[in-house]
Amino acid sequence: MYNSEEEFLKNYNPDDFEKLSMTVDILIISVSSEETDNYRKTDKKKMSVLLVKRDNYPFKDKWCLPGGFVDINEELDEAPKRILKRETNIDNIYLEQLYTFGSIKRDPRMRVISTSYMALIDKNRLKQTINGNSSWFDISLLEEKNNIVDIVLSNGIETIKFKIEKKLKDKTTDRYSFKVLENNSIAFDHPLVILSGLERLRNKIEYTDIVFNMMPELFTLGELQQVYEVILGKKLLDPAFRRIIAKKTIKTNKMKTGEGHRPSSLFKYKSN
Repeated sequence: MYNSEEEFLKNYNPDDFEKLSMTVDILIISVSSEETDNYRKTDKKKMSVLLVKRDNYPFKDKWCLPGGFVDINEELDEAPKRILKRETNIDNIYLEQLYTFGSIKRDPRMRVISTSYMALIDKNRLKQTINGNSSWFDISLLEEKNNIVDIVLSNGIETIKFKIEKKLKDKTTDRYSFKVLENNSIAFDHPLVILSGLERLRNKIEYTDIVFNMMPELFTLGELQQVYEVILGKKLLDPAFRRIIAKKTIKTNKMKTGEGHRPSSLFKYKSN
């Protein structure tokens, strides 16, 4: 028994404590335009996630989210910035903590707990070129039936599919637990991170201004509505949408012309 803090710090042996490792995983979500050859049609918005192909075991040649170990002398919130730059060549974007994942067998090497981070961007506005082992995967299917979620991702060359079961944990807070039922190409428990992030994003878009992180400085209300609809996975009636964004945008004296459409007023984000 120690009699003081000083005595404890002087005599304790760090080897008496079991060790575990800490990692961060980074979910980058993009909602961006897919160009169309028909100038009379508005470019369609698509939601994508950024994945990295692993070149080492475990899970060699599998896709995963950008991630890595937290250095022993590194602040937790600094780790995802460093790792994202190293893994993908992307930096200077806003990241926020998502969830902590700590299943005992989530990593076959050792006990690893991971804090996940999330960001919403427009990949078409990135100034950096992503690394060769990174790829944007469009979400070509995101469907939920009877609490079973099917997700299909595609980068035009490879297709990734996974299926996740949702179970209600707490009805008062609408909290769910997730279980991977099928997964053919993604390493670790990253399907859970992806679904958790997509669901968080759908919730946050209702009560925060996170969507404007990926909008250009000036935009039409039609373009903004498309982004909301892609994220929410449903069509919004124009009057309802206008009420949602009424206090978040301000009309400018500029117009968007050309592209085979009638001129449209341009708006910008109202930060205050």
